[in-house]
Amino acid sequence: MTKLSVNINKIATLRNARGGDFPNVVQAAIDIQNFGAQGITIHPRPDERHICYQDVRDLKPIITTELNIEGNPIEKFIDLVLEVQPHQVTLVPDAVDAITSNAGWDTRTHQNFLKEVIDEFKRNKIRTSIFIDTDAKLIEAAAKTGADRVELYTEEFATQYAKGNKKAVQAYTDSAVVANELGLGLNAGHDLSLDNILFFAKEVPFLDEVSIGHALIAESLYLGLENVVNQYLYKLQLATQ
Repeated sequence: MTKLSVNINKIATLRNARGGDFPNVVQAAIDIQNFGAQGITIHPRPDERHICYQDVRDLKPIITTELNIEGNPIEKFIDLVLEVQPHQVTLVPDAVDAITSNAGWDTRTHQNFLKEVIDEFKRNKIRTSIFIDTDAKLIEAAAKTGADRVELYTEEFATQYAKGNKKAVQAYTDSAVVANELGLGLNAGHDLSLDNILFFAKEVPFLDEVSIGHALIAESLYLGLENVVNQYLYKLQLATQ
């Protein structure tokens, strides 16, 4: 079954909007794991507008499933990852002022840089994943960096699915096959939701993990966090049947 990693950035956004430590991101991570999620994802940005660097340090000791740290591999981020030693690091080419992740890596242009970063993480036994679009040539270039996995950027799928265009998933299906043939594990994330996750997981083979944050937290405002986590787990299980 595809694993569910819950991105808790939005919980930190809510906390930071008011100051103080409520809601508490550590307690949220503990609860989400207890509800059945198989991982926690965080994305500490340089401006710390949601997850702060200290949050990363506080979270590592309580993670009993899998900790996935996303981010642009600037020096400060690399140092944090090497200090904390998460189970997985996902490299994302975010501009400093990006509202959210909005593109995958150009793995041909940045291949040497990515290989250097990935070599350092792998020397520390940290699994590496590259956030990427569905272009087969980019996935082939990603394999040459030494990455363990790629994470497919799924915004375009989600946008087209909401318009009724289910054929948009084909690019992701094809990419999954390419990644598998190259020996890469496969993750996916961005704008996946309760509305589209079952269809996506059924149509995309070899899917190791989905990382879901914004939609999951927003849905939880109406349906409750435990209920929503379990709905995702149920849909991911259905996708294997």
